[in-house]
Amino acid sequence: MSLADDVMILYLLKIRRAVFDHLSIGVTDLERSARFYDATLGALGYVRLWRTRRAAGYGHEGFEGEAPFAIIDVGEQSASIAGLHLAFSALDREEVKAFHEAALKFGGVCDGPPGIRENYDPGYYAAFARDPDGHRLEAVIHETSVSA
Repeated sequence: MSLADDVMILYLLKIRRAVFDHLSIGVTDLERSARFYDATLGALGYVRLWRTRRAAGYGHEGFEGEAPFAIIDVGEQSASIAGLHLAFSALDREEVKAFHEAALKFGGVCDGPPGIRENYDPGYYAAFARDPDGHRLEAVIHETSVSA
């Protein structure tokens, strides 16, 4: 069991259940998006759990059951949903930075570089990017203490 698994177990014990069981988003080019999410989610310690001809699922290595996050090929339809924002949990600042770097390297667009977001909370360290279909993504860590 990894540190990420331990953190998730402690989190779930604290709240007793997660808000979402799983989440999927539409993409217009599965190959391009799979490369993007392999890299960006890989930077956060997540892996591709499965792949079919029209979708790919992601989560912690060894996860069984419905993948917590999936991308689904919607073809020519518009994949982006106005206002959709996905924030992925990171373990440390290095993962947030690696997520952002991977996003830009694999076709994403910067929507806010890694850094503290004082307007949210003094311990809110995040980076923002848009995926190749325009979905708004974030990697974030909530630091418990920040020295002034």
